[in-house]
Amino acid sequence: MKTSKLTREQQRRRRHARVRAKISGTAERPRICVSRSLIGMSIQLIDDASGKTLTSVNSKKDASGDAGERKGKIAVAYQLGKALAQKAKDVNVTSVVFDRSGLAFHGRVKAAADGARDGGLQF
Repeated sequence: MKTSKLTREQQRRRRHARVRAKISGTAERPRICVSRSLIGMSIQLIDDASGKTLTSVNSKKDASGDAGERKGKIAVAYQLGKALAQKAKDVNVTSVVFDRSGLAFHGRVKAAADGARDGGLQF
């Protein structure tokens, strides 16, 4: 009997579907969705009830500022989290739910969450 192996991407998509079945963004508590690639990163603030993206940031244009002792891509992710928190304040959002998109909560994903928390968002 031969069993088929799932690729990493298929495993990540299954994890993402499992998480998305449990969490959903509302107008009061939108969902932060993290998208990560080898080249860059983007973060969106999504209201699933109305199906709209409230605001978003990406590493190509929104990463600037002080990241403390962080370096490289982790510093960019932290700056993106802080930039998203600032944009969230502009649209009167203070409390959110975090969607890691099936990715492990470490490295750039954790840095983005830390930046958002340091920027004033509550998870």
